[in-house]
Amino acid sequence: MPIIVPQNLPAQDVLEKEKIFVMNESRAIHQDIRPLRIAIINLMPNKDLTETQLLRMLSNFPLQIEIDLIYTETYKSKNTPEEHLQAFYKTFSEIKDSKYDGMIITGAPVEKMRFGDVAYWEELKMIMDFSKTNVTSTYHICWAAQAALYHHYRVHNYILEEKLFGVFKHRVNNKHAELLRGYDDEFWVPHSRHTEVYREEIEAIPELEILAESEEAGIYLVATKDGKQIFSMGHSEYDVYTLRDEYIRDVEKGENIQLPKYYFPEDNPHKEPLVKWKSHGSLLFANWLNYYVYQITPYDLYA
Repeated sequence: MPIIVPQNLPAQDVLEKEKIFVMNESRAIHQDIRPLRIAIINLMPNKDLTETQLLRMLSNFPLQIEIDLIYTETYKSKNTPEEHLQAFYKTFSEIKDSKYDGMIITGAPVEKMRFGDVAYWEELKMIMDFSKTNVTSTYHICWAAQAALYHHYRVHNYILEEKLFGVFKHRVNNKHAELLRGYDDEFWVPHSRHTEVYREEIEAIPELEILAESEEAGIYLVATKDGKQIFSMGHSEYDVYTLRDEYIRDVEKGENIQLPKYYFPEDNPHKEPLVKWKSHGSLLFANWLNYYVYQITPYDLYA
């Protein structure tokens, strides 16, 4: 079944070329199906790239999915044209009385800042509080996962000695977790971050469970035991060239950046990156939508 997107959203052309079934809103209203309502809080600078990555992941599901794209009012992206935001995005003020089956809160390039120093921190706190009462299950990515763990449970994040950058091998901690149903014992996930969370702080919170981790990359997936909050420290939604483009960007900026680990064959940046995370990433989002959203959410969100 299709992803329902706003009319003329640029991501639609990309997804259709990949044979992903995308439907615009005007066509969807003529089908007698109650779609899942998913809000995407997009905190990334290049919002169109993140839109495409997440819509691609959400497309591997048998029900219609209706998307609301949300941006922050307290900080305007410098990398996304205002015309794009006005055409395809809503603000939290516009959706604060709504209810959603699921919500995704993306990462953001603000990891080295204290949470309280982030321009939109107060607004994000309101969104995270909103998610507890108005959303069936919320999926937090990278910095947003750390921000939510801090906001909800006072789990801190800590600066790494050097950026964690590459595609790393992970292991499943709980083979019975529905979020990881169908996973191999070992799987690969891209990471690109400057901070980490500590196991002992998470284990001190009875409501939280560590579902998967990596010897090199540390904690990866954490969830509340009721499935209402999912925290992912990695980027299973990344495209094949995302890490390459980040590496080139940082090199051109003159930063002291290492090659992303386990990504380029023979660590040669001139060779085509080796993709080994896509199937598990797709399964992760499908499991989240199925077991933590669709099978839990009420038919009437406002009942």
